[in-house]
Amino acid sequence: MTATEHQAILAISLLAAFADGQKHARERDEIKRIADGLGQADGVRLPTLYQDVLLKRVRLDTAVPQLASADARLLAYEMAVCICDADGAQSPAEQAFLGDLGQRLGLAEGVASGFAQQAEALAQAPIPAAAPVAALAAAAPAAAPAQAPGTVATAVDQAALDKSILDAAILNGALELLPENLSTLAIIPLQMKLVYRIGQAHGYQLDSGHVKDFLATAGVGLTSQYLEQAGRKLLGGLLGKVGGGLLGGLGRQAVSSGMSFAATYALGHVAKRYYAGGRVLSAQMLKDAYAGTLQQAQGLQAQYLPAMREQARTIDTGKLLAMVRGR
Repeated sequence: MTATEHQAILAISLLAAFADGQKHARERDEIKRIADGLGQADGVRLPTLYQDVLLKRVRLDTAVPQLASADARLLAYEMAVCICDADGAQSPAEQAFLGDLGQRLGLAEGVASGFAQQAEALAQAPIPAAAPVAALAAAAPAAAPAQAPGTVATAVDQAALDKSILDAAILNGALELLPENLSTLAIIPLQMKLVYRIGQAHGYQLDSGHVKDFLATAGVGLTSQYLEQAGRKLLGGLLGKVGGGLLGGLGRQAVSSGMSFAATYALGHVAKRYYAGGRVLSAQMLKDAYAGTLQQAQGLQAQYLPAMREQARTIDTGKLLAMVRGR
């Protein structure tokens, strides 16, 4: 795939990120940060591209013709679908954007709709209404009265909770090493379910809206997180490759990113602190706590890289939805 095609795919991805016109200012800031962070690679100038998209100097009718190969056209569509699904639901504007994109790319209807359905099912995998907490909280005496939300923190098995956070971080780090778009999309619902389980272990019954707000307040944008992970894969030459491309790209990809391990680890430990403390942290305190813990987590990446690589080799990407629903 050429540098021109890489640039066109990233342009279409940015267009998808802003397709609904309703991104919160903090999400737009995160997308700009990602563009600046990825900078210039393989001839792609992402900071400039970001400005061109915002100022409408880049549009679908200029980006799509730059995709010469069928693989590049399909990859552009898949990335756009995942970006529109990253926050769990497509708006009417995003649906219209994807419909227009699919027609311009000339994709077979079955191919486009089949991938879109898989992505939507994955992104909207429900948070369970009452997941078991026995593995995370010590059993209370049978005669003990029901406790109010937030008061079970003293019964939480901290070692088990820490293990669940580390296991989730390693799994998401492994998913980041895989070349498929859907594996990257699976990271977000798994992070949401981790936060949900931590809140529940401390006596809080959460819904997806609360969990999304928690992630956003901490500084983890859903659209921007997917864009960063997939952008690094694309520029690292891994995204879209299969078979031998996976084993050959594990080391290169691990060096270039590893953000999913660190982000999941940091989210888990900040959520643990937040819910154990009765949800009293301010928005700024939550954001600062996440930033500090993220830096610590990045220092652990090399230690757990062998575990991520091993898990990446055993994940059946055909069962991603079942895996997300079961976690």
